[in-house]
Amino acid sequence: MNWISNYVRPKINSLFSRRDVPENLWTKCDNCGTMLFHRELSENLNVCTNCGHHMGITPRERFHALFDGGIFTEVPVPAPLADPLHFRDQKRYPDRMKTAQKSTGETEAMLVAEGEIGRTPIVAAGQDFSFMGGSMGMYVGNAIVAAAERAVALKRPLILFSAAGGARMQEGILSLMQMPRTTVAVEMLKEAGLPYIVVLTHPTTGGVTASYAMLGDVHIAEPNALICFAGPRVIEQTIREKLPEGFQRAEYLLDHGMLDRVTNRKDMKNELVTILRMLLALPPEVKGDLPAPTPEPETVPEADASGAPEPAGDAKA
Repeated sequence: MNWISNYVRPKINSLFSRRDVPENLWTKCDNCGTMLFHRELSENLNVCTNCGHHMGITPRERFHALFDGGIFTEVPVPAPLADPLHFRDQKRYPDRMKTAQKSTGETEAMLVAEGEIGRTPIVAAGQDFSFMGGSMGMYVGNAIVAAAERAVALKRPLILFSAAGGARMQEGILSLMQMPRTTVAVEMLKEAGLPYIVVLTHPTTGGVTASYAMLGDVHIAEPNALICFAGPRVIEQTIREKLPEGFQRAEYLLDHGMLDRVTNRKDMKNELVTILRMLLALPPEVKGDLPAPTPEPETVPEADASGAPEPAGDAKA
């Protein structure tokens, strides 16, 4: 037995060898390539601190930052048939669902919640692009209907955060039927006189753009979000022409009148509160818990010897 090679050398290597760093501690920005520490990125709402690039964020994380104190209550959504068409491609549809549920920790591609933002009661719905591309299936249709019905019942505005690659092909025509179905749900809000605000995030495409995502009273988008029905590559191949720079991005659509605002994610809550309170004819948001200032007592002019009040200012002179 060689004591140096069998004991001393492994001991030295263990002392000076590089420690393994967990992979989830750092995230590389898709735009500038900067390595971002996970805690710093989370505190900045998944926005790159170097270039301002907006990365994906789950509805649950978004709602924790959106609602006052991060407090909200989930609205139950009726569950649809698990596999109505018995669809199978490389995997069975139920197996794909189980994989997505395990990786995201969510039941489906949309989360509906109620709570307050800036002390303004609302109902909110958010799509999760990490769940099968946020695809619009029967559950998403049920979620939007449930959100609209809850908003009408409570007489609250509805805010929807869209992020989807289109309809869910595993549900075929049943997924396409959610387009008119969600349009009817939006009409319920309009008939009740309630605001419907849509925040379009990256990406919002396909049948989602052709239905509930473009039916809002106000449309806000996050910077550089792709918003379209057919993607730019498909259009270029069809018309065989080079598209303009930034075509179908949020800033391009804002310049051409399809959007009302392009707002940074960190400023989104204040923007929504301001717009909501204007639409609801409410006074501006009062920040903090300070009491209202006490009004000063009105001053009564002093009376002269004759009993008449003395004139004020230049009139006295």
